[in-house]
Amino acid sequence: MVKATARRDPGKIRRDFWRGRFVRDDGLEYSADMLTPLTVAVAVAALALAAWCGFAAYRDQPTKDWHFAGMAVVTALALVQLVVGVVQLARGAKPDGGTVVFVSYLLGVAACVPAVGFMSLAERTRWGSATVAAGAVVMAVLQVRLYDVWGGGHG
Repeated sequence: MVKATARRDPGKIRRDFWRGRFVRDDGLEYSADMLTPLTVAVAVAALALAAWCGFAAYRDQPTKDWHFAGMAVVTALALVQLVVGVVQLARGAKPDGGTVVFVSYLLGVAACVPAVGFMSLAERTRWGSATVAAGAVVMAVLQVRLYDVWGGGHG
């Protein structure tokens, strides 16, 4: 005789504020707090890149090699965020906004600065720098949305 086993729903996830952990109803604990400092770091780096490239556009300069180095740093942070987000999902964490939406935002954030970086190569005027500045601002705004989708607005 084969006994059918019901799949247990992990239920709601609550945050244990004092221990800095998230706890599911079945008692499994995991730490997802790495996502918040990383989100802030990516947003701040993106805003710094936006200011830097915006200043270059103001001075009527195209993107230079050092701007691309800054784009590489911001992109590396976004890739780290992508990996951390996927690891959190693999550990059983569930974003409030849905897994597909969360992964879509992670991929969009990781592709944002490289896309505008390539566009700035095609436009070797001040508008290339302005494009990178605008893309970096979009990336910072996406960080706020990513935080909300993860569930950062609730505790």
